[in-house]
Amino acid sequence: MAAMRRVFQLFSLCLSLLLAACGGGGGGATTSSSGGATGGTSGGTGGIGQTLTLSLPTNGLAPADLAVVVAEGDALSEAVGAAYVAARGVPAANLIKVKLGTASDSIGAADFAALKADLDARLPAGIQATLLTWSAPSRVVGACSMGITSAMALGFDTKYCNPTATACVATAASPLYDSESRRPQGELQLRPSMLLGARTLDAAKALIARGVAADATLPAGDGWLVRTTDTDRNLRWTDFAPLPAAWSGALALNYVDNSAAPAGADSPSGKSNVLFYLTGLASVGNLSTLQFRPGALADTLTSYAGLLPGANGQMPVTAWLDAGATASYGTVEEPCNYQQKFSRASVLIDQYWRGATAVEAYWKAVQWPGQGLFVGEPLAQPFRDSPSFAIVGGEYQIRTRALRPGGRYALQYRLSGASDWTTLATFTGVRGQALDGRAPLPPAAAVQIRWQGPCPDNVANSCTLAQSS
Repeated sequence: MAAMRRVFQLFSLCLSLLLAACGGGGGGATTSSSGGATGGTSGGTGGIGQTLTLSLPTNGLAPADLAVVVAEGDALSEAVGAAYVAARGVPAANLIKVKLGTASDSIGAADFAALKADLDARLPAGIQATLLTWSAPSRVVGACSMGITSAMALGFDTKYCNPTATACVATAASPLYDSESRRPQGELQLRPSMLLGARTLDAAKALIARGVAADATLPAGDGWLVRTTDTDRNLRWTDFAPLPAAWSGALALNYVDNSAAPAGADSPSGKSNVLFYLTGLASVGNLSTLQFRPGALADTLTSYAGLLPGANGQMPVTAWLDAGATASYGTVEEPCNYQQKFSRASVLIDQYWRGATAVEAYWKAVQWPGQGLFVGEPLAQPFRDSPSFAIVGGEYQIRTRALRPGGRYALQYRLSGASDWTTLATFTGVRGQALDGRAPLPPAAAVQIRWQGPCPDNVANSCTLAQSS
């Protein structure tokens, strides 16, 4: 019996040595909190495949991606531009001065076309978005009217507004709507734009400070989504109603159905820590009783909030900024109550939570933005994404908050000389859950790895989002 045990021990030792020499061994992927990870084996140690890494894409534009556009000779615009560049660390080369009259709240379509052509020709390479620092003009007028921010991004075109004032019409869609684009100019040939919206330097500095204070704070809420008694303006309630349950555990969202209650109760009062406030009223009451968090987004579905300065007797979009919000949106001409012409709460909140800046989140939330005006501090980013991809304990550790809910992602590897890719692990995005995933290392003979996910311009397709060199 002792001899047999000795033979078995020798056999086991030889087998172990043989496996080690051939690169045997491996491990399976684990399941992450943000979706199942499936995938094969890591094959051995010591080869290049065991050291391959990549840099995950980061959600959210950076100061270097933004051009700050100043009306030359306008004291307020120049002071606001200088204050913004200093506060945000925007490169000096990204401060662009343009010839623009600021006495009128509107600019003609022909004059705007010349302004935009001049600006586009002088923007530094790599600019993905623009900030307009003047208070006027705020709209472009031709056969119909566009918000100046939408015209800056899309170009003035009557397909984006309503040349038939007596009729309600659909307008052209934005390719940025609910997209996964991280470099909108590079991927979609569109630079989202925002008007700071302040009419004094002190107000501008306070707004900028709120945006900066918001960064990477990861607030848990609060959000107020209100169905009012105004049946012409409360149509977004069908999008509002499911959101508190959908975001439970991640954000404190409140849906208020006041549709059958007295109109005097349409506007919440005395609320603090307000991060989102979306409603439907011509004018919103009780704003002075609210305490908005830095980075707060707020708007109301009404016809003329973007028609500055007076909003045709309705509440101007700048009233949200005066009350302490950091960004907002409103339309400059009669849009009728097409929901597509206003922000969609489910998209706005999701994009913001996954790391988009205020300008990106708002632009991605409006499907038909041509008649709209985006105002506020564009780089506010309360939910800054800081992804990491590292080898920890003999496996990959993958962390990011950027995964699209329901989106499918995969980590894959390729062997030398092969054109096919093999999947190591897959992940599915879950609303309100950051990914903290694990995946096995590839075989030692692997020469490249890549991260696949929804394409920037079409989320139904899968694209390579990052890969090793």
